[in-house]
Amino acid sequence: MAAAAAAAEAPGSWRAAAPRKRRRSAARRPRGREAAALGRETQTEADRAVVLRRLQEAAEDLLLSDFWSLALETINSCLTKHLEQLKAPDGTLLEALGNLHLNSSPDESAVTPGAIPGETLVPGTCRWKCVCYGIGNFATCVIARYQLTFLLLFLEKCRIPRRHCWVYDPLFSQLEIGVLNSLGLTVLSENEEGKRSVDGEPTIFYMPHCGTALYNNLLWSNWSLDALSQMLLIGNSFQGLEERLLGRILQKNYTYIAKPPL
Repeated sequence: MAAAAAAAEAPGSWRAAAPRKRRRSAARRPRGREAAALGRETQTEADRAVVLRRLQEAAEDLLLSDFWSLALETINSCLTKHLEQLKAPDGTLLEALGNLHLNSSPDESAVTPGAIPGETLVPGTCRWKCVCYGIGNFATCVIARYQLTFLLLFLEKCRIPRRHCWVYDPLFSQLEIGVLNSLGLTVLSENEEGKRSVDGEPTIFYMPHCGTALYNNLLWSNWSLDALSQMLLIGNSFQGLEERLLGRILQKNYTYIAKPPL
């Protein structure tokens, strides 16, 4: 028996191998690219939440400011003059202008505080469309953030659904495009350079501090009494543009701004 035991322990004899620890399947381990993509997605969601929170804060500030009430008063005054100047306004346009709901009521708040992330529309949704050019990088610029906030509050005040508002700025980052989509706005994929016709539909153009060429292109695309009567433009003063530019430059490069009214 001793000889048998010695033979069992001799080199080259068979031994029962201990079970190996199974390696973790490579499929179960997140790959480097997948982990990086997940990290970027998580960071994007966090950044988007920060931008939305800042927009909410800007809305609360704007609603308490004199600028908000004065701006609505100015726009309402322009609309009133517009209706007076139209000798025989089209029924659809007259109805659309009447449905802008810009008059303040002591029993109704102008907009719902805290409504920036979502959208709360009341009965009587307005038939106007809205096109916005040149807001800027609202994720990083405070001025641009207030410009976007004003647009959102204005849409709600006028009862214009956000899905009826198109926005574009060549400076928009992917983060900002994601925020705008989450707010329900439609981000244009191509640079129209302001050459958008109203096509017979009442349209508000919101163009805060855009370049002179953009305004000129917009007028060129709608240079008829019928088209111009369907437009409301919120932007720079044309009189101010005329005062800042030399007459010959205005006539040569910005013909439609220099033209007398139809």
